[in-house]
Amino acid sequence: MSDWIGNLIEQSSYLGVALLMLLETVFPPIPSEVIMAYAGLKASEGSMTLWGAIAAGTAGAMAGNIFWYWVARVIGVERIMPLADRYGRWLTVDAKELRLADDFFDRYDRWFVLFGRMVPTIRSLVSIPAGLFGMRWRTFLLFSTIGTAGWTAGLAIAGYALGRQFEDVERYLGPISMAVIGLLVLIYLWRVITWKPRA
Repeated sequence: MSDWIGNLIEQSSYLGVALLMLLETVFPPIPSEVIMAYAGLKASEGSMTLWGAIAAGTAGAMAGNIFWYWVARVIGVERIMPLADRYGRWLTVDAKELRLADDFFDRYDRWFVLFGRMVPTIRSLVSIPAGLFGMRWRTFLLFSTIGTAGWTAGLAIAGYALGRQFEDVERYLGPISMAVIGLLVLIYLWRVITWKPRA
């Protein structure tokens, strides 16, 4: 996958970075660690600027973030409630838990979005509860952009500083991403097994 990412960035420059980050947000298994670190490498070689790479990566990721936000916003939590009651075991939530999550999100939405954008794998999912629970559009856009820019900038700067050793970024962050995915799967399986409808 790294070769494919590298070839697209070399051929399409900033557009390639933006497109890859858009795809990464919509399809999380595409690693942003490799995309932005490679963009930083190309910036260190002079084929693009570091700030341009960061801007392109942020713009592409935000396009995907906005897409998921509006999909979830259109669906809305009220449409999810009947599904939670009917398929609660497989969704591992019921209507009451959704209301509790809604209350939590009303209190901490901006911090959840801001810091969630900097966690591997989780960062691609943050838009869904933001839209589902009706986070204000301007607040979502502001805090999501700040968090996304911080993540893409950190990876690009690491690739810029490491040069041809940019793969070290993937070497360290890759296992973290896989650990997060594994943890999410285990939590889901545990909830499916132990889930009981609330009285």
